[in-house]
Amino acid sequence: MDFLGIAGRTFLVFGVANKKSVAYAVARVLVESKANVIHAVQAEQHRDMVARLFPDSDIYICDVEKEEDILGLATDISKKHPLLHGIVHSIAFANYEDGLRPFHETKRHHFLQSVDISCFSLISISNAFKDLLDRKAAVVTISISTNRMAAEPYGWMAPVKAALDSTVCFLAKSFSAFSEIRFNSVNAGLLKTSASAGIPGYIDYFLFAEQVTLRKKALATEEVANAAAFLLSDRASGINAQGIVVDAGMSTNYFDKDVIKKAVKLE
Repeated sequence: MDFLGIAGRTFLVFGVANKKSVAYAVARVLVESKANVIHAVQAEQHRDMVARLFPDSDIYICDVEKEEDILGLATDISKKHPLLHGIVHSIAFANYEDGLRPFHETKRHHFLQSVDISCFSLISISNAFKDLLDRKAAVVTISISTNRMAAEPYGWMAPVKAALDSTVCFLAKSFSAFSEIRFNSVNAGLLKTSASAGIPGYIDYFLFAEQVTLRKKALATEEVANAAAFLLSDRASGINAQGIVVDAGMSTNYFDKDVIKKAVKLE
């Protein structure tokens, strides 16, 4: 039984960089569900890699920092795919070239670049593709489980993700004036991805998060992808302007007794 009911539908996925990308996991679930997946990647080297992973998919290059690239992408895709049933926005970037610094030393250009790529791109993409989206299409972005926990290595990306979460709500409201297009986010706990590997000191936080999940097992990228695929389907038709937290219960378990014992050296 095709529970999701997305077979034969067409989805545009932004953000596949390699097999560890959240976007890759989402695209794989969609393909396994017999959906037609189009990819938008940042550069030529990514297109070659994605072509090996998804040989039957159309692949386009788009640098979301360039408005003309986004508009050109919409034009190019419309020539072959006049109707899209959903978009996956799995794009985030932070420049950690200066290493781990106190948050108050965040550089303006680093912060604004992250906002542009990780948040404003969703607005630009949604606007550029609004006429190609089915009236009941779904747009899903990937956020984080909480932006109220000040983890030093993540730095300014948490405020950027907070902006992304708010953007989801405002886009849902704005598009409701002329369609039933839904906007939601999957707010994921800590994942082992290629993007997270570039965050200074991330591995220690990832291992800690694993111990704080209720099941004592790290969140898998596939679990986030499954949630995204659900939100793209009509099965989630009543969910709009929401952030669905997928963190294996981590947010309820910060005071786990075993972790506390280790922290205060009572073992």
